[in-house]
Amino acid sequence: MDLLVTTAAQRPDLVPLLGEFNDWPAFMRRDPVAPLYYSDPATAYPEFVLIAIDRDHPDRLVAEGYSVPFTWDRDPGESLPAGGWDDVVLTAALDRLAGRRGTVVSALEISIRPDLRGKGLSSIMLAAMRRNAADQGYASLVAPVRPSAKHRHPNMSIVDYANLRRDDGLPVDPWLRVHIRAGGLITGVSARAMTIAGSLADWRHWTGLPFDTTGPVEVPGALVPVHCDTVHDHAVYCEPCVWLHHPLS
Repeated sequence: MDLLVTTAAQRPDLVPLLGEFNDWPAFMRRDPVAPLYYSDPATAYPEFVLIAIDRDHPDRLVAEGYSVPFTWDRDPGESLPAGGWDDVVLTAALDRLAGRRGTVVSALEISIRPDLRGKGLSSIMLAAMRRNAADQGYASLVAPVRPSAKHRHPNMSIVDYANLRRDDGLPVDPWLRVHIRAGGLITGVSARAMTIAGSLADWRHWTGLPFDTTGPVEVPGALVPVHCDTVHDHAVYCEPCVWLHHPLS
């Protein structure tokens, strides 16, 4: 494959190819913060939207990567926002309104076309995101990582899961391994990287589950149980993340 990885700013003609590759569970699309970024990232943050195509088939998207600059006044190697992904998007939106450039860049998403997964493209896209942030003059790329296999262990704490290691010392989680191999360092976790709330009727619609008993509910695709309250007719999901810091200099 003759791969070209560029940005929406460099190749605006490729922006119409951007689409959705991730088959997220329906409830994951209900985060109220996400539209602040995803309503039009290629217009709001074109320098930070990555587009990958095969030069031999330039009319079809291979992969895409979304990142955003935001202001963080502490050392990203020591601490990162307690609110994870949502905090990044909210802070980036406030920075943009105030005309601030931001001090670090955060990865938000890397998506690979389904028929090309498992071929190392996620590592290529992460490396390109690191280079792009450095080219823009930033010293750090950070990432509120959604561990790709955590949903298989919903009752394990995010701290314990992040600490699981293989015999070679690398994380058990595949997506965490990609970041570590690329030069990322785990700096901590967030227990509330994304918060999704809804009525019990909402959750029944999103998941097909009854949500008829107060307490934790294990939902397919969720990293931790959803908290159900039948007395007050709502359920809340607080998705955790693992914070990675990629020093770029």
